[in-house]
Amino acid sequence: MSSLCILSVLVAVVPLFLVIYYTLSQGIGALNLDFFIKMPKPVGESGGGMANALVGTAILIGLGSIIGLPVSILAGIYLAENGDNTFGAIVRFFADVLSGIPSIVVGVVAYMLVVLPMKGFSAIAGGVALGILMIPTATRTTEEMIRLVPHSLREAALALGIPQWKTMLRIVLPVALKGITTGILLAIARAAGETAPLLFTALGNRFWSTEINHPIASLTVFIYDYAKAPFEDWNRQAWAAAFVLILLIVIVNVIFRFATRDRYESNRT
Repeated sequence: MSSLCILSVLVAVVPLFLVIYYTLSQGIGALNLDFFIKMPKPVGESGGGMANALVGTAILIGLGSIIGLPVSILAGIYLAENGDNTFGAIVRFFADVLSGIPSIVVGVVAYMLVVLPMKGFSAIAGGVALGILMIPTATRTTEEMIRLVPHSLREAALALGIPQWKTMLRIVLPVALKGITTGILLAIARAAGETAPLLFTALGNRFWSTEINHPIASLTVFIYDYAKAPFEDWNRQAWAAAFVLILLIVIVNVIFRFATRDRYESNRT
């Protein structure tokens, strides 16, 4: 059984390393300082970079997190503490349905709800689409992690006269923080790799723009445009952008894990 478990781990991990190796090997020629600090070159010219796309991706993920994560965490807390009723079952059902909806459908909905009323594509619309995609994963993970916290901790706190809201805030949430953070990272990772919703909302921009009420560049849209272009240099940059996107997700994951580990250890002591 140990051998089978080790084999299963290898089967799960090897594809990740293959993806990283292939994207790096194909895009290594375009990975240089210019890629991170310069703007895209006009059509037909080689060189340039994706500085605007890197900043645009950070803005879109930030907007999506501001919109989606508070709703997800609060919903997960409610479902874990007071969701054993008909309303809670309905919320879980719709969260599960939302997690299976294709991202392009979410993009169309955000287009109808945000782009048309604003009469233009914008980073706000892209943030709304990404925020919607984050909600189901973060909600269900938050609920499950809070449910794993032993009831004895809650009972001890309540027996000491601590209000329920303070018990949740100061005792339950810190214990469940690592698991909740993992769910948040999964939600962010899913949103960061989406292209279809951004084509309907943020659209894309080959120029420098940080205004959230205007179209904005993103790595995923650049990868889509550059990968299908007939220019070899653009194809290499698409592979380089794919590798950078993977690397950004890995870096965020490592930072969050170290931060939550320190917090978790301090809470234990």
